[in-house]
Amino acid sequence: MDSCDVQGFRAVRIQRGSTTLVVVPALGAKIASIHAAGREWLWTSATIPYRAPIDGASYVETADSGGFDECFPTVSPCTLPGGVTLPDHGELWAVEPEIDARDSTLSARWTGRRAKYVFERRIDVDPSGAVTMRYAATNSGNVRMPFSWSSHPLMPLTNDVTLVLPKDAITRVDAQHDIDLGGHGAEHRWPVIAGHDMTRPAALGRHYATKLFVALGDVKTVGLAVEGARLTAELEGIPDFGLWINHRGWTPFEGGTPYLNFGFEPCIGAPDSLARALEPGWENAHWLAAGETRRWAMRWTFA
Repeated sequence: MDSCDVQGFRAVRIQRGSTTLVVVPALGAKIASIHAAGREWLWTSATIPYRAPIDGASYVETADSGGFDECFPTVSPCTLPGGVTLPDHGELWAVEPEIDARDSTLSARWTGRRAKYVFERRIDVDPSGAVTMRYAATNSGNVRMPFSWSSHPLMPLTNDVTLVLPKDAITRVDAQHDIDLGGHGAEHRWPVIAGHDMTRPAALGRHYATKLFVALGDVKTVGLAVEGARLTAELEGIPDFGLWINHRGWTPFEGGTPYLNFGFEPCIGAPDSLARALEPGWENAHWLAAGETRRWAMRWTFA
């Protein structure tokens, strides 16, 4: 483990096996790079540079710079029953957490601002180069709190990206741009979404963007293949999978060039808005009782 510089920010670099992983503490402990199996897995924006985060700002306009962020306790900005307003992509990306870095392990600990919680992530890189991420969310208040969590790794979308998700899994539409997939809440079965086979999302032959949620049920492994390399994610305590596809179909900037990326996002809860997840129709928010801690994990292997 050593230090390095990423776009002017101090970063922590872990190298083990064939994997190099870089974390930027000041950017909400963003994972800026995962280089493994001979390739870089994470996308970096050519439009939005790294900059000091501003709590409450628009994530998509100021901080959607690529890499791998954590979203908690919501993804989309929303106002909860009772009046608490949560920011775009949650709170964690705009908070520099407490960091404990030693050997091949890096732990980060965030304290909630708008709700009383503690969120923890521990990254371990083992001798084989596999990356394990262990999470814990604790309600430090005296009333139960709703939450959703999403990992938010963005990756380059190339023509041969092939997704490995459970066949016939219930898949619901959260958002769509320049494509008709049935609208918000429409239900399909993976991989055919409104007549489109999404196994290779860049092969549709059109510009579009969409956010989908796949219910994993008892499935504990998801993955992808690209240019002869494979990523396999083994999941523990993670019931959902979010898939953001942007094939030149969306940008937050008027007149801007839409991006070419996708989000490979094991998650807990759906859709992106925690407020909507609480409503009839989705009813897929999760809850922490006062003082409760919930733990989950995922292990990424590369070949």
